[in-house]
Amino acid sequence: MSKVLILANHYNTLRIFRRELIKKIAQLGNEVIISIPPAEQKEIDTLESYGSKVVITDMERRGMNPLKDISLFNRYKKLIESVNPDKVITYTIKPNIYGSIACKSLKIPHYCNVTGLGSAFMADGGLMRKLVSTMYKFSMNKAEKIFFENVGNRDVLVNGKIIKPEQAVVMAGAGVNVDEFAFSEYPKDDGKIHFLNVGRIMKEKGMDELFYAIKKIRKEYSNVTFDFIGWYEDNYREIVEKMQSEGLISFHGFQSDVTPFIKKANCIVHPSYHEGMSNTLLESCSMGRPIITSNIHGCLEAVDEGKNGYLCNVKDGEDLYKKIKMFIELPYEKKVEMGKYARDFVVKNFNKTDVVDKTLKEIGL
Repeated sequence: MSKVLILANHYNTLRIFRRELIKKIAQLGNEVIISIPPAEQKEIDTLESYGSKVVITDMERRGMNPLKDISLFNRYKKLIESVNPDKVITYTIKPNIYGSIACKSLKIPHYCNVTGLGSAFMADGGLMRKLVSTMYKFSMNKAEKIFFENVGNRDVLVNGKIIKPEQAVVMAGAGVNVDEFAFSEYPKDDGKIHFLNVGRIMKEKGMDELFYAIKKIRKEYSNVTFDFIGWYEDNYREIVEKMQSEGLISFHGFQSDVTPFIKKANCIVHPSYHEGMSNTLLESCSMGRPIITSNIHGCLEAVDEGKNGYLCNVKDGEDLYKKIKMFIELPYEKKVEMGKYARDFVVKNFNKTDVVDKTLKEIGL
């Protein structure tokens, strides 16, 4: 059996997306140690209930200042020397970079997870992209495997000669727990059509385009509603409050349980600019709901065009409007059919159990 150290930048990164993997590693008889930044005791207790031990490692989660972050490398190196793990698994950018450098210096096998490249990296050119590229190339060149959630992110790093092709492994995102997000019968035909958006209200999630489409749709249809759950960035406060006061949208704030909203919805809309793999889409499909999303890697993988949803051009409010209108005009029976297909599609291609099993095989556990 092995001693496995997991480095992450937040409690929720592991609770939401890696719970099943951590449990399985522990159930196989391995010793699991998790390093996260300071967290509440109930959060630590939750992670330890998976069969792990939690240690706290200070870090600044935001910003990329190599001179400032070198202290994180030193903390990780001391932690790894103390724990003496057989394998190290890292999640998100700072643990990937500084955890990998520490592992490399100590000759410890390590496995990195690139869950998305982020807006700064995906922008054309730019100092931040060059900085992150250089640091990824230096830090992860000795990683045993580097896991990606879509082929687009993989190709960016492989084609840019930042990592070696043989290091890259593309997964079906983090997978979706198809039992937790169980199939729910499609809403009854009451003459209304409910659309739902789940996540942050911010530019990179396609909110400008979605609000444009909503304004056009609501001028044409009185039986259509748009619900939003999550939170908004400060620069969207005014527009959210205005659209809600005008009856164009209903904003419900952050919800710890999204399933009641998905059950009520006829369709989920997610016009994001970039994703690692959209869990919102996978969870909604798992519950039997059609989706409309951007034609980008991290979103398009969840769509079998016309069968469980539609793809729209990224950053194109007019095309998004057309796809929403197309869905509205579908017969009710077709919407029901798309929901059933969505469930089957996710179970076949994105089942969390399959993702966990593949991860364990690649890591050698």
